[in-house]
Amino acid sequence: MKWCDRTSAVLRYGSEEFSIPYWNPVKEKVCRYYPDFLIEVLENDGKKHKYLIEVKPKKSTLPPKQRSRTTKSYITEVQTYAVNQSKWQAAKEFCKDNRIEFKIITEEELGLKG
Repeated sequence: MKWCDRTSAVLRYGSEEFSIPYWNPVKEKVCRYYPDFLIEVLENDGKKHKYLIEVKPKKSTLPPKQRSRTTKSYITEVQTYAVNQSKWQAAKEFCKDNRIEFKIITEEELGLKG
């Protein structure tokens, strides 16, 4: 949020201001996903552009690595990955319908060490 406050190109932003319904494959029901940020910026070409932003650790954006044993933590990783994929698919569809660009930002994009 500090970046949004300090960047003059950001016209407005909000954090977790609305929800997007998605199918949760673990709970097997429709749930609500609250994206991290909705940002409107003024691009270099003078046009306004909206971005729906999700901030996640890089590890959360990658499928879990197959293991020789199926542990409780592995099952949790697989379930979390499946839920995230479902959320992000719903976000992409929402964005397509509303002329918004969906972006997942990790520590790499933020310039942080993982």
